[in-house]
Formats: sequence, C-alpha cells, structure tokens
Amino acid sequence: MQIITKTGSDNAALAVIRLNPADDVLIARQNLTVGLQLIEGIQVREAIPAGHKVAARDIAPGQALRRYGQIIGFASQAIAAGQHVHVHNLSMGDFSRDYAFGVDAQGTQVTQQDSFMGIVRTDGRVATRNYIGILTSVNCSATVARAIADYFRRDIHPEALAVYPNVDGVVALTHGTGCAVDPNGEALAMLRRTLGGYAIHANFHSVLMIGLGCETNQIPELLATQGLQHSNTLRTFTIQGTGGTSKTIARGIEQIKTLLAEANQIKREPVSVKHLTVGLQCGGSDGFSGITANPALGNAVDRLVAAGGTAILSETPEIYGAEHLLTRRAVSQQVGEKLIERIRWWEAYCQRMGAELNNNPSAGNKAGGLSTILEKSLGAVAKAGSSDLVDVYQYAEAVRAHGLVFMDTPGYDPISATGQVAGGANLIAFTTGRGSAYGCAPSPAIKLATNTRLWQTQEEDMDVNCGGIADGSATIEERGAHIYQLMLAIASGQRSKSEQHGYGQNEFVPWQIGAIT
Repeated sequence: MQIITKTGSDNAALAVIRLNPADDVLIARQNLTVGLQLIEGIQVREAIPAGHKVAARDIAPGQALRRYGQIIGFASQAIAAGQHVHVHNLSMGDFSRDYAFGVDAQGTQVTQQDSFMGIVRTDGRVATRNYIGILTSVNCSATVARAIADYFRRDIHPEALAVYPNVDGVVALTHGTGCAVDPNGEALAMLRRTLGGYAIHANFHSVLMIGLGCETNQIPELLATQGLQHSNTLRTFTIQGTGGTSKTIARGIEQIKTLLAEANQIKREPVSVKHLTVGLQCGGSDGFSGITANPALGNAVDRLVAAGGTAILSETPEIYGAEHLLTRRAVSQQVGEKLIERIRWWEAYCQRMGAELNNNPSAGNKAGGLSTILEKSLGAVAKAGSSDLVDVYQYAEAVRAHGLVFMDTPGYDPISATGQVAGGANLIAFTTGRGSAYGCAPSPAIKLATNTRLWQTQEEDMDVNCGGIADGSATIEERGAHIYQLMLAIASGQRSKSEQHGYGQNEFVPWQIGAIT
C-alpha cells in the first residue's frame, strides 16, 4: 500500500491512498473538497467523503475499474478523473476469474512455539472460557431457558455466583425454530449440527438442553444424530415432561446449582497455540476495512497459523468475486473445488430466492464507501492473510484441520459466527468500520476498528484501533503483532470489551435455511 500526497500542500497532505499501481481509483483518507489538487494533475471535481473512491483517470462507459489491482465493477457511465466513484456510476458485470488451483500455495509449516493460558478439560479439549450453557431444542423452551440463566446473572443476583469466581457465567442460547420443518430435511440437520457443536464446545463446562416435548426437533434424535449421550455434563429435559413452566425453571436452577462447584474447579495452564481456533468476522465494513483492520488481522492470522493455530474464514457471499485469491492458495485442487462448489451453490440459491449476491453491501457499507460486493469481498478476504487454504467446511461442521480453513456461512455476522463457534472456534476476531455491537458467548470476541474516528467515538466497544495504518502512524505488521498478542491475552482470560458489556447471548442465531410449514 502506498499513501500518495501532493508535495507542498498542507490541505492535500495524506489526502488519498493508492493501493496498487494498476488501480483506477484512489481512496480518500479524509473528506475531499472541490478543487483540491491531488497528484498527476488530478483535481477533485465534487465533494468526496473519507473512505470513498476518487477516479485516478478518465474512465469510459463499460470499462472495468480496479482497486487492489482487481476488478470491483464496471463504469455505468463516463467518469472523469477527480470524480466520485460510487454506486451511481459503478455497477456489477460478468467477468472470468482464473482459479489457478494451488499455484500460490507455499506449504503450511509450524515455525514458532507460542502458548496461552488455557483450560484443559478432562478429555483433552482446551477452553478459553468456562461457562455453563443452556440450549433449547425449540423456540417454545426459550422463555424457561432465559429465566434459568437470569437467576445466575451477576448484574441481577450477584450472590448466585459469588463463591464461584472461576465460572464465567450461565448463558441461555435460544433460537426461533425447531418445529414446523421437514424432519428429514437439510434445515433440521443443520440446526442439529449447530446445537450439537455447542453442546460439546470446550468453553462449556456443562450444558442443559431443554425442549417442550412435542417439537419436531426431538432431543433424543438430536443427540443420536450428533453422536451424543446423556452425562453429568450434558443433561436434558422437557417442559411437558417436567410438568410446566415454573417447575421446569426450578428444575433447571437446581440442576445448575449441582454443577457449579465442579465447574469452579478449573485452573489455567500453558497450552500450545494449536488449541486456539479463531473465527474471522467483519461487519459494518467501510472503505478502510480492506486497507487497515482486515490486512492487520490477516497478518495476525499468519502468525497464528505459523504457531500451529487455526483460523476460520467465512461469509461466502462476502468473498464472492475474490474467491480466486483463495483457490490460488488451496493446498490441493480438491480443496479449491470445494470452495467453488459453495460459490455455485450461493449463485443458484440467490437465483432461486429471487435475490442477487450484489445486494450484500448494506446501507452502512455504502455510506462508508463500498460500492459493490466485488469491492467488499476483496477487502474482506484480506482477513485471511497469506497462509495456505487447507480445507473447506459446511456450516457448523466440526473443524478438524489446523491452519487457514473456510466455512460456508451467510454474510450476516450472528449467523456466520454461530456456525464458526459450532465448528469449534474458541475466539472471534471482528473488524468493523461503522461500529458493530457484537459478542459471541461462549467464545470471546475482539473488536477491531478500521478507522481512528470510530475508535474515538466508540472506544468503549473497540479493543484495537487500526486507523493509524491509513495515515502512516502505524503499520500492518505492527498492528498484526499487537492483534496476535491480544488474541493470546484474551484466550488466557483477559475480558474483551464486548464481554465487559455483556454481549453474547442474543447473538446466537443458527442459520434457518429451509421452508417453515
């Protein structure tokens, strides 16, 4: 990345960023005013907000425009150098991508031996947190699950967990489905896979699973399909079987009371980073996301992988148009083709639903300077660093590989991260340019601000400021090293900003993919 200024002009100092010599656009580091002289004789022709694009040369109608040296769309009208480039004059179009499976794969090797202070379970799983969880088989049992968890809330009943300082909390993760679905269909199978992943998540010491009793998603079948069995740390019951709402709440409270003493008997000890699995998320992205926080997180991911850890890139609609950058790093053609198969599935899915993948950039994304899904994807994929892509997983599928992997999820952050945690992520790293409010119990979430303005206005929600990368006061390498060390600190028990605010329970959102009947 090269920051370009007009020498000798205070007003134009650090005004724009050029990301690649082949780019047709420059990125405004600050609000650009009409008449401002940039470089190579370019004069700003209209007011352009910070994070947005300004044409670096004259563009003919239909011509492809590049950012990061990659196509982000096509001019829908003539664009003059110095004009604002955005949704009003930049549109999608078809073009071929060279998937070149594996040509850039370098071989994933563990080159450093790092550790964090983890919690080692009796079966060898390693946790970053120590919760007791309450899961529901169906929406109908959500109220009782929340009532049970509320009894142990430290902000409401501080005495309930006063003598159990090693228990991070009791959380109810509820959802809005579990019935009126095909009992043999993909939707129920996906829900069961998600619940099964949470039921055995290392960050839960123990889990209560509560149902109504007559729902399609029967608990015995759920356990059987996921290879799970009742145990002291996985207990199940239903409202109908217990005898009603108040009795079920009382039973749940008593069950958790019997688990707390054992749950409290944990200690943290040094463990290898190979036990750290980080889910990568970006939400409320802006024009700086692909310049600052995302590549800084990518740098941290490369450090994580070099130490034997795992990173899960997801949000399939938000790599659309940039998937070729990943297939080139696939360790085999088979892995690369698994990724392309998911892209094709999404194209067919959107066509079937009467939607298009380019509707993904939100209003906030566009206000922040992103114009097309191609542009957003090219910035989003920077979170994956430069490590090889070693495998591709279905939604909520258990992640077994070490290194950089991909999990197929929607772009909507709560659904995406829910799948990652079900797959085993015990930490989430989340970049944002607009200020997303997010947590992900039982896994802690780190929030990375893409710009300094966000950091200044919403510092109480942000863990890291990456905005200095845009103005040259920080580097991708320095921020990447800082993020990696923060990952280890948070995994070792330091509380993130979102944890301090109590985020996490409401963000459990399994993917509802099927028809509701």
